[in-house]
Amino acid sequence: MKKSITPNQIKQNNRSLIYHYIYKNEKVSQQDISYDLRLSRPTVTANLNAMELEGLICKNGQIDTEFVGRKASAYSIVANHRISIGVEILRKEVKMIAVDLYGRQMARAAAEIAYEYAASYFKAVCENILEFKDSLGVEEGQLLGIGFAMQALISPDRQKVLYGEILSCTGLSIEEFTRHLPYPCAFIHDADSAAVSEMWVSPELSDAFYLSLSRHLGAAVISRGEILTGKHGHNSTIEHIQLEPHGALCYCGRRGCMDTLCSLSALLEEQESPDDFFEKVRGKEPDFLRRWDEFLGNLARAVNLLHLIYDTDFILGGYLAQYLREDDLAALYEKIRDLTPFSEAQDFLRISKMPRHNITIGAALPFVQAFLNETAWQ
Repeated sequence: MKKSITPNQIKQNNRSLIYHYIYKNEKVSQQDISYDLRLSRPTVTANLNAMELEGLICKNGQIDTEFVGRKASAYSIVANHRISIGVEILRKEVKMIAVDLYGRQMARAAAEIAYEYAASYFKAVCENILEFKDSLGVEEGQLLGIGFAMQALISPDRQKVLYGEILSCTGLSIEEFTRHLPYPCAFIHDADSAAVSEMWVSPELSDAFYLSLSRHLGAAVISRGEILTGKHGHNSTIEHIQLEPHGALCYCGRRGCMDTLCSLSALLEEQESPDDFFEKVRGKEPDFLRRWDEFLGNLARAVNLLHLIYDTDFILGGYLAQYLREDDLAALYEKIRDLTPFSEAQDFLRISKMPRHNITIGAALPFVQAFLNETAWQ
């Protein structure tokens, strides 16, 4: 027997429609809402009044109407009604970013804290996060949660590190942080986090292979707008695909993995910064051009292999993305063309649309998305 829709469900649905309409259009009038959603003016008015009282929306100036000389009150989402914090745990520092309900950066900070699997480390990190939160001037109820981006494989419930050789953090529980933080907390794989930020700025993105070219190599498979983690949580761990059996030693204990050839660690020398390296590359200094060409050659080998397996668009992201130019893509395509049997494979690469702070922002976004999915039903 088909269930009938209750009056309360209709009210909840109307509320959701109105909230998300305002969110999508950013600045709208009551008339816009009523006309586009085909809702009665009393229904729209009642919902607007209720959401304004709750602090979800606010009046935001005036907006032109179809009547000459008349203006109507405009409504917008209160973007900082709720916020989220993303944290990136690195070997020598901790990065933090706060975002609003549009995923826009509100503030960021960093603390030089060397990682160690010790109670004193987790306490120090949490103290810095709380200090950062206090600097934002937000009330207790505004913070949705804190996401921790880790160079590690994460359990499906995002509460435990399953494999973390880079930081020697295998087995780490989110409880090491929640015992100091009175907010919802969750882990996220750093490459997945970067891919989340990419999907946020490219909502039309449905299927792609995201390459996180950072200090270490990572990847994420985006399928039908979702990140595929795999049966055991280690989908897309391409960094451990072996390209050179007798190559450099990888942190996993094997030799010649993609990470030893296609990461920033492979590209840069000890104490060398990406800024300095690419300044020399763009200045056409021979030794740096040679190193960049060699790196692109290794990246072409990796991308060609992966593209033969998964024929989709590839996004070049991670920390390296901010330094990439279209002529770098052209050089990469040329090298791939020498390797692939398919001559048409010349239109599948693009540079990330969020080249900066993608990992840290991506760690914060799942809490924002969950709020947007649920808030209009409360």
